[in-house]
Amino acid sequence: MRSLDSTLAGSSSDPTRQLYDRSAVRKATNLSVNTDLLRIARAAGINLSQTLETALESRLADQRRATWLSENEDAINAYNDHVAADGVFSDDRRTF
Repeated sequence: MRSLDSTLAGSSSDPTRQLYDRSAVRKATNLSVNTDLLRIARAAGINLSQTLETALESRLADQRRATWLSENEDAINAYNDHVAADGVFSDDRRTF
C-alpha cells in the first residue's frame, strides 16, 4: 500500500503545481558562468534563458514539495499509522 506522502507529493493535488506566473514579463539579468561551460553550451545551441528557467522551476518545485511534506509530516505519519493499524474504510469492500 502506498503511503500518503508518496501519493500526495507527486499528484495533481500537489501544492507545488503552480509555481509562478508564466505570462510575467522577462527581465534581463547578469549571471556569472564558467567560460568553458558557456562556450560548450553555446556551441550546442542551448538556449541559456530557457535552460535557467527550467532548472529554477525544477529546483523551486523540489523545495516547495520538501517544505510541504515537512509541514505536514505529523499529519501524514498519523494517517499512515492509522491505516497500518486499522486499514482504510473500504478494505472489506474491495474486490481486487
